[in-house]
Amino acid sequence: MGWWLTMCSTLRRCRQIGGDGQDSPQGYVYGGADSTLFSHDYLPPMSIRWDSLLVQHFARSLDRRFAGARLRAVRFDGGRRDLVLLFRESTLVWRLHPSRASVFVRESIEPAEGDFRLKARIRAVDAPPDERIVRFEIVGGGKAARAVEILVELMGNRLNAALTEGTGRTMRHVLVRRGGGRPFAVGQEWTPPSPTGRAGAGGDLTLDGWLALLERVPPPDRPRALVTGVAWTSPLNAPTFLEPTLEAGWEAWRRVAVEATDPDAASPLPGAPVAYLLETEGGLQPYPIPLLGFPSRSAAGLIEAVEEGTKAQADAEPLVPALSVPPALLERLDEAVAHEERRLSALRTELEGREDPDALRSVGDLILARFSELSSGVAATTLTGFDGEPVEVSLDPELRPDENAAEYYDRAARSERAAERIPRLMDKAEKRLAQLDDLRERALAGTVEVDALKKTLPPSKRSQKGGGGRPSLPYRSYRSSGGLEIRVGRGAKHNDDLTFHHSAPDDIWLHARHTAGAHVILRWTQDGNPPARDLAQAGVLAALHSKARTSTSAPVDWTRRKYVRKPRGSAPGSVVPDRVQTIFVRPDEQLLDSLVDEA
Repeated sequence: MGWWLTMCSTLRRCRQIGGDGQDSPQGYVYGGADSTLFSHDYLPPMSIRWDSLLVQHFARSLDRRFAGARLRAVRFDGGRRDLVLLFRESTLVWRLHPSRASVFVRESIEPAEGDFRLKARIRAVDAPPDERIVRFEIVGGGKAARAVEILVELMGNRLNAALTEGTGRTMRHVLVRRGGGRPFAVGQEWTPPSPTGRAGAGGDLTLDGWLALLERVPPPDRPRALVTGVAWTSPLNAPTFLEPTLEAGWEAWRRVAVEATDPDAASPLPGAPVAYLLETEGGLQPYPIPLLGFPSRSAAGLIEAVEEGTKAQADAEPLVPALSVPPALLERLDEAVAHEERRLSALRTELEGREDPDALRSVGDLILARFSELSSGVAATTLTGFDGEPVEVSLDPELRPDENAAEYYDRAARSERAAERIPRLMDKAEKRLAQLDDLRERALAGTVEVDALKKTLPPSKRSQKGGGGRPSLPYRSYRSSGGLEIRVGRGAKHNDDLTFHHSAPDDIWLHARHTAGAHVILRWTQDGNPPARDLAQAGVLAALHSKARTSTSAPVDWTRRKYVRKPRGSAPGSVVPDRVQTIFVRPDEQLLDSLVDEA
């Protein structure tokens, strides 16, 4: 690449002189009468900007580093969008999240649960001409004998990876599942993106063809015309191939294109740099050549340049310790943290929205004091308060005045109990959240045992949705002290499924009265009412899984499931029960410890 060092000195001299004799300000590049004003400021700030030239040279760097290396396992971490190749001697981590695209090589780690295990070697790493795809060709025993490939796509913000098998390239593992025109899912055939169709992918675009493409284009539009029509170009390198003249730009492009298609031509001279770090607005950008308009410094190689360019990311987000913990386990830890955060937020909202118990009791007293002034069957009325001021009072038209007063007293009592109980629940949730946060920090730092982490965490919600384990159910199942099964709905969207598809007509249906909550089914097929103790325990579960959970005495309605109907067009979980009876229960969470949770 000695020719390129000479070219670079010429380009640097051009960069220093503007069209009006002034230095180029703010990264803009000026040339002579034939040149253009071109800004690099519009380039999106990403960790790495992959163009076809960088991808081609980076694939060669990977080939020099890993061809023949023994591959033990591959990890597709869809949550973090990390592709991890576990070699016997090292670990290659390719971060494919658009906001932090980068590559690291670290020490060898042991395969973890969920990794796709292989006993194979990397035959070669390459990239199709003028494309942003890196292909790892894998050979070896077992499944690896059937034409296994790892394909890494680096197009724009749609970074992705797949492991394919067979001559038909059937995808066995994918990083991010996508549909659309190019389906990206397990079991589908991997098809390459439409080719760019740009001229000169083999370095065979002549000077006449170059001039025919660009001479008639106004200088401000030449960068776009170049990137659209000529292989190996991008918004990043286009100014370099347009300066100082179109002829000189073609000569620079032709040498770069020849090197991109002929590995032997790309062999550096002794002592010449083999990679560069460009100083861009988005940070350090690794690249195989220096570019006009960007200060640069040399690097030992492209892999090293990529690591150095993204060093701040690696320092901010520990990498290797996290690799020792299976992605599924980190996902469960994140789920547990999110669950406690939601629980704490809900408790805080409930406490802040608590009704004023003194005001509620005052209304109850007023109803009893003005008993004779109240009419039956009204939903609201205005009464004269004890201070002589009018008071608007809401009523349940189905209740007698004394029952309405009792309802206000009960609401006041619930509010006071909530004020006493919710802070204890919040304290418990805060301690649990602090424990999980500490656990996550230690997991990322590599100071926690995987087995201990598994025992601390609840099952993953995703693992409960089927796919090899027991099928997902819309309810959680308990066993009463009398041996009867109690099914508790998992939320509004599952309540209907439980009530109408996972219960028998003679089962007992329960729901906390006048509040949002789970549907509950007590399995009962005999004549007559179920045992009072089992019915009460089912009622407690209904209250605990509703907004009445902070009450010391909560009304719970129950009836046979066959008397529950769902109006057409009603919201999820909304039903109308008939022949309803009511029991009053104490929502004691300690009962959960005595009942057997079977789901």
